[in-house]
Amino acid sequence: MARYTGPRTKISRRFGVALFGPSKALERRSFPPGQHGLRAGRKKKSDYSIALGEKQKLRFQYGVLEKQFRGYYAEAARRRGVTGEILLQLLELRLDNVCYRLGFANTRAAARQLVNHGHVLVNGQQVDVASYQVKPGDKIKIGPKPSAQQLALRMMDLTQSVPLVDWLTLDRESMEATVERVPERSDIDPLVNEQLIVELYSR
Repeated sequence: MARYTGPRTKISRRFGVALFGPSKALERRSFPPGQHGLRAGRKKKSDYSIALGEKQKLRFQYGVLEKQFRGYYAEAARRRGVTGEILLQLLELRLDNVCYRLGFANTRAAARQLVNHGHVLVNGQQVDVASYQVKPGDKIKIGPKPSAQQLALRMMDLTQSVPLVDWLTLDRESMEATVERVPERSDIDPLVNEQLIVELYSR
């Protein structure tokens, strides 16, 4: 299972954005790490540096490694339409991200673990691949094991104040959801400018 296992607060401080969820450390120190962190923001960045930073932010936000990300970009470039928007849609339709959006987990990392441990069913079948691409019409449900049910209930209590996105519907009683449609650009709130990422890979 390929995933990022390094320091997370350090990455969030580098980009000045809470990429892995709320961070008290980032609130206390909103400048980059290191002894020159306070002065780092004064340096002018090149266009390439800015575009690379946008790509890295999106990678870390969705928990995708470089090789996987290149695969998503290649697929987005192959399809007809706006490449940047399709790239975001592919990332949003990952099963771990959908579980996160549904409130079955309070972070994408927790959602990934939920899927990898076999606690999630798609159309009645157990799926333990976090990168599984869901499609409109798919039914996503927490498995019947008591441990899975208790874990999901605990997480849903933590995330009940977070509004549900429009492209998903959820029955909280049965913990079953439906993917109603592919998310549009207006439904996705990434922390990046995806057009800069497209330009980076187009060079």
